[in-house]
Amino acid sequence: QVQLVESGGGLVQAGGSLRLSCAASGTIFSRNVMAWYRQAPGQQRELVATATTSGNTNYADSVKGRFTISRDNAKNTVYLQMNGLKPEDTAVYYCNSYFLGKHYWGQGTQVTVSS
Repeated sequence: QVQLVESGGGLVQAGGSLRLSCAASGTIFSRNVMAWYRQAPGQQRELVATATTSGNTNYADSVKGRFTISRDNAKNTVYLQMNGLKPEDTAVYYCNSYFLGKHYWGQGTQVTVSS
């Protein structure tokens, strides 16, 4: 059974930084496309960043130049480094993995950015 466990969320002032981590188990991590999504209150869940199995990355326009997704296949972990945080980045952030046609989700971690 695939399990994704996020950590690293919290409260930070605007302009600050946070690093989210997502530890995966129960899967061949290196063969999963990994991604981070976020969902703000009253809004739909949106894709923030993706890291493919070959290491290619993609970002939502709203976070380009501020966020960096990376993966460590030896540790079965994907990270999201968030710099220059803005109040509009406030949301629950979810780790996602995609493998053999199936998506798996973590429980989410809250990120709150105060102005």
